[in-house]
Amino acid sequence: MLRIYERDTDRLVLRDHLSASTADQPAPAQWYDLLKPSASEVSFIETALGLSLPTRDEMEEIELSARLYQEDGAEFMTMTALTNLDGDAPSKTPVTFILKGNQLVTVRYAEAKPFLMFAGRAMRSNGQNYASGEETMLGLIEAIIDRLADVLERMGNEIDGISREVFRGKSAKSSEKERDLQSLIDQLGQKGDFLSSIRESLVSISRLVAYHSALETQSRKPTKETRQLAKLLQRDATSLGDHATFLSGKINFLLDATLGLINLEQNQIIKIFTVASVVFLPPTLVASVYGMNFQAMPELQWQLGYPWAVVLMILSAALPFLYFKRRGWL
Repeated sequence: MLRIYERDTDRLVLRDHLSASTADQPAPAQWYDLLKPSASEVSFIETALGLSLPTRDEMEEIELSARLYQEDGAEFMTMTALTNLDGDAPSKTPVTFILKGNQLVTVRYAEAKPFLMFAGRAMRSNGQNYASGEETMLGLIEAIIDRLADVLERMGNEIDGISREVFRGKSAKSSEKERDLQSLIDQLGQKGDFLSSIRESLVSISRLVAYHSALETQSRKPTKETRQLAKLLQRDATSLGDHATFLSGKINFLLDATLGLINLEQNQIIKIFTVASVVFLPPTLVASVYGMNFQAMPELQWQLGYPWAVVLMILSAALPFLYFKRRGWL
């Protein structure tokens, strides 16, 4: 899909009825947005702008030289974006920004909500004015950072809820609590993977903005406002990365605490069995003694021998139990 936006006074306008098959010599536009482009659409952009667009395999390379470079008089900058952020399983996808003069080309293979939100804002009358391709790119990056900030805020609240669940004081049964803690471990693992993806995306954004800020060409001379916005975006990406690192540390702490609580629950069960075996050992000894069939046992002919043995077994079990309870071992 190819969306072409041109500037109309103070806003961007989506050019209607324009595709690679119907227009060979279009008027210069400000933003060309390629979403899962076909071969004809890629050829159309390459011919119109004199560029060689990277393939998806080239966009997914992690080498810095393959993601940030200059070619054909244009800047090629690739970052890692995230989609499906409303759920617990985000998907990573590369997004390439290409700046040539006053024109911006974005190449992506998944729909992302920040692009839709930015496009709606940029096409609104009396809204923020994006006068160049560079400002359009920075506006898109700002929308992506805002989206990641919202997700981090939501995850922080969810992690606080998990923390309260881990350290709650009451539980109906030990077995139920163990099952709850095991489900919390699954949730913490998902949150940890989520945060790792967010940190990777923020690092790629920070590198992209730093590269763009340090690069000046004859065809592009950034204004003071543009430089300030770029510094602000880089600072925001860095601070959000630090916050994601803090949340990752909190998740590791909760994971260790959850595993510790599970071990405590299991040790408590072993402790109960151990105490039970010790408590019932003396009655077993008494029963063993009086279960022997020797003729020279005085109690065999005693009328109160059986009640005596029963009372002796009860007392031999009760005394260790009371002793353990008094020492706080139960």
